[in-house]
Amino acid sequence: MKTMIKLGLALAASTALASSAFADITIATAGPMTGQYATFGAQMKAGAEQAVEDINAAGGVLGEMLVLEVGDDACDPKQAVAVANQMAGRGVSLMAGHFCSGSSIPASDVYYDESIIQISPASTNPKFTDERPGKGIMRVCGRDDQQGQVAGEFLASNFGDKNIAIIHDKTAYGKGLADQTQKFMNEAGATEILYEAYTAGEKDYNSLVSKLKAANVDVLYVGGYHTEAGLIKRQMVDQGMDTMLVSGDALVTDEYWSITGDAGAGTLMTFSPDPRKNPIAAPVVERLEAAGRTTEGYSLYTYAAIQAWAQAAERAGSVKYDPVVAELETGTFDTVLGEFSFNGKGDVNIPGYVFYEWANGSYDYR
Repeated sequence: MKTMIKLGLALAASTALASSAFADITIATAGPMTGQYATFGAQMKAGAEQAVEDINAAGGVLGEMLVLEVGDDACDPKQAVAVANQMAGRGVSLMAGHFCSGSSIPASDVYYDESIIQISPASTNPKFTDERPGKGIMRVCGRDDQQGQVAGEFLASNFGDKNIAIIHDKTAYGKGLADQTQKFMNEAGATEILYEAYTAGEKDYNSLVSKLKAANVDVLYVGGYHTEAGLIKRQMVDQGMDTMLVSGDALVTDEYWSITGDAGAGTLMTFSPDPRKNPIAAPVVERLEAAGRTTEGYSLYTYAAIQAWAQAAERAGSVKYDPVVAELETGTFDTVLGEFSFNGKGDVNIPGYVFYEWANGSYDYR
């Protein structure tokens, strides 16, 4: 009899635990957790972990606790699709990812097919939403055509009489940004003297730098990531060039200065208004710092993606795909980025891009 009682109690406890685990709501983030762009994965993971902790501390979503899954796509399209399928198998309700547009775009087909909401904090290529497979594919960051317009018009206005070169790394993000910048710069009346691609992941760009030097390039626009941009900038200085480097939001990491050192001084980049300067975000920034988590770049964008989804789920009274998507499409959300809503394509109406300048190991508004 005692054995049967013990067995019954064990089964009851097991059932209760299983029921509790089943009641938890699983969400995810995914990005380059390893590889040369891992700094951005760390930003996303920090923001997601903090969002889950803060939401759970406030009672969770619909009274249930959030559980976070983290996927590593290494900014590789095939790996991103594999991660998306893994997350579908784990029953996630939200993917706050991916980082690279080249990952988010193919993964979005899986999320749509599996009725998983995807809100990217960082994928800026217009195709991500312009050609999305269906509803529920969204982003809380800007777009490359917005960023490219700001950069292109700035280059034409300030350096139209200089020798401008545009290069890109052949990725969906890098080439897309370079193409948009070129388009708007040309429309504003300036023409580049050189436009070409480079291969990401190399350590020596001196042959490219020599070509830029021979062309007397005064301003170099880089459509690509901080790792290659930093090396190119440093190697330009090593060759005695004082060429100004201008790039996009992939330079929003302290690793850029780690690569360039003082050679990076004067580098300009476009990024949305720094959410860390938003008073609404101050308590979250404090908690991130207290936990030893990064606050730079896309940390708060990932946090905001989860916030928006959580608010939509509360209003819908469900975490099921259709009712939450309906709320996301029509609602306004209070987040660390400020108040925003999504348009009919899944793009967000946050403020546009501004210029930052690197100096003394950090970046700030120009």
